[in-house]
Amino acid sequence: MRLELTDEDRAFQQEMRDFFTTKVPQDLRDRWAAGGEVDPKDFIEAQQTLNAAGLAVPHWPTEWGGRGWSDLERHIYLQEMQAASVPPPLAFNANMVGPVIAAFGSQEQKERFLPKTANLDIWWCQGFSEPDAGSDLASLRTTAVLDGDEWVVNGQKTWTTLGQYADWIFALVRTDPQAAKKQQGISFLLIDMKTPGITVRPIKLIDGGHEVNEVFFENVRVPADQLVGEVNAGWTYAKFLLGNERVGVAPVASIKKVLATAKARAAQTRTHTGTLLDEPLVAARIAELEASVAALELTVIRVAAGSKEGQPDPASSIVKLRGTQLQQDALELLADIAGPASLLWQQPEDTSLEAWTAHATPTYLNFRKASIYGGSNEVQRQIIAGGILGLRA
Repeated sequence: MRLELTDEDRAFQQEMRDFFTTKVPQDLRDRWAAGGEVDPKDFIEAQQTLNAAGLAVPHWPTEWGGRGWSDLERHIYLQEMQAASVPPPLAFNANMVGPVIAAFGSQEQKERFLPKTANLDIWWCQGFSEPDAGSDLASLRTTAVLDGDEWVVNGQKTWTTLGQYADWIFALVRTDPQAAKKQQGISFLLIDMKTPGITVRPIKLIDGGHEVNEVFFENVRVPADQLVGEVNAGWTYAKFLLGNERVGVAPVASIKKVLATAKARAAQTRTHTGTLLDEPLVAARIAELEASVAALELTVIRVAAGSKEGQPDPASSIVKLRGTQLQQDALELLADIAGPASLLWQQPEDTSLEAWTAHATPTYLNFRKASIYGGSNEVQRQIIAGGILGLRA
C-alpha cells in the first residue's frame, strides 16, 4: 500500500514550505536549529511573523484567527515548520490557554485575551503541577477563596516552564475543598503575573540552564471575572487543554533533521579505518532509525487523514508513544556520535565548529521529558490496550 498526498495537498505543502523558508528570517531559523536556550525575542518575532500571515493559530475558531484546516493540513503545516527550523507558536498560548478561552471563556475574555494571545503580546505560562501533584494532578492544593468580587489565591506551582518570561499564568486552583471527588472542586483562573503576592523562583537544571520555575502565591487577589467558565468546572477545561497539548507530539520532520545531522557528523568523525559512518554498527543503527521514522510518518499521515468530525483517531496514542521514543533514540544517537566531547558543556556564545557537541548531551537529557508531557507513555499504553486492542484488566 502506498500513501501519497493528493495534488491539492502537495500544493498546500509547497505553499507552507515557501512561506517558512522565505518569510521567516534565516538567522532566526539558524539560531533555533543550533539548539540551546532560546532567546524569548526569537519566539516573539517568529510568532508575530506567523500571526501577520494568519498562520499562528490555524486550529482556533475562524473568528479568532483559525483557518478551518483539516487535521492533515495541520499536520503538513507542523511538519514543514519543523523542517524549516521555525520556532513554533508558543504552546502555552496557541495550544493550551487560547483554545480553552475560545471554547469556555466569556465574550469579554475572548475579546480581551485572544488577539493578544495569538500575537504573543501576552506570554502565558502554565500553573498546573505542584510539588505533590504532578502525575496525580487532581491532588493539587493551591486554593482560591472568593472574597467579595475577588479570589484570594494561596499555594505553590512547580515546573513552570519559561515562567520567568510570562506576563500571565493560567492556573488550576481548588475552590471547593469539600467536593465529593477531588476533581470536582477545581477551577480555572487567569492571573496577571505582576499581581502582588506572586514570587517566581528559578529551578536550576543539571546543565546550568534555567527553563523551569517555582511560582508561589501568597494572598494573591484575582478579579472574579478572570475565572474561566463555571466555578468547580476546571477539571473539564484541563482535560480539554491537555488534549490540545498532545497535538504535534510526533515531530517527524524534527526527527529527520536530527538523523540527517547525525549522518553528517558521523561522516566527519575520523576513525583509524575511515569515519564513524563507515562502521557497520553505526550504519545499521542509522538505517534502522530511518526505516522506523519512515513507518512513523506513514502512520502519522494515516491517523491525521482518518480523524473525523474533530475527533482524533484512537491510533494517535500509538503515534505519540512511538514518536517520542524515536525522538529520544535519534537524540541519543547524536550524543553517542559526539562522544566524550559532549560532556564538556560550553557556553552558548561559543561559535566554534565543534560547538554542536556542547548541545548534544544536554538536549538528549532534556528530551527525556517527551515521554511524560502530553500524556505519559505509560498512560498511552493503557489507552492502546483498552481503546484499540479491547483488553481489560
